[in-house]
Amino acid sequence: MTTTRREFIVAASGVAASLCAALASSRDARADDKLSESDPAAKAVGYVTVAAKVDKARFPNYKAGQTCSNCSLFQGNPTDDWGGCTIFGMKQVASGGWCGSYTNM
Repeated sequence: MTTTRREFIVAASGVAASLCAALASSRDARADDKLSESDPAAKAVGYVTVAAKVDKARFPNYKAGQTCSNCSLFQGNPTDDWGGCTIFGMKQVASGGWCGSYTNM
């Protein structure tokens, strides 16, 4: 049995739609993966979800006003509550948070 061009396009469209739906659901799952302060990687760099809670004795380079949302490593919009960070891979960080890897934009 041979497949016509039309049958192939219809079948390929169905496969593409399924693939898009699967990718969208995996993206939604990642968006909910928020970094916890108790995560070992977070502890290693002093990550806190509220910048005002930074241990200033341990991180004397912290300056008021520094937050994840204005760090060059933050991958969300400055107005987002949570966003990606190049340090923490697939985990989301709080825009009002801070860690020792903070770098100016």
